[in-house]
Amino acid sequence: MTRPRTPKTNGMVERFNSRIADVLKTHRFNSREDMQQTLQRYVALYNYQLPQSALGSKTPMQAMKEWYQERPDLFLKRPHDRPGYDT
Repeated sequence: MTRPRTPKTNGMVERFNSRIADVLKTHRFNSREDMQQTLQRYVALYNYQLPQSALGSKTPMQAMKEWYQERPDLFLKRPHDRPGYDT
């Protein structure tokens, strides 16, 4: 979800969608479950392991945790990682 008239944010969303489209184009899936697992693995990789230049070379989860430390009032839930990812 992005705010209206925020091309900077929309560009990031479009880039992510483009990456997902690339995954879908370059993989052959044997079932719906196979596709779902592949997409879930990619989203986990993207959020937890791929630093983003737009986030100051941090992963999206690292950036979320920092934002939470600075402004917890903006969050409905505390951002947390899956087991094995927290440091």
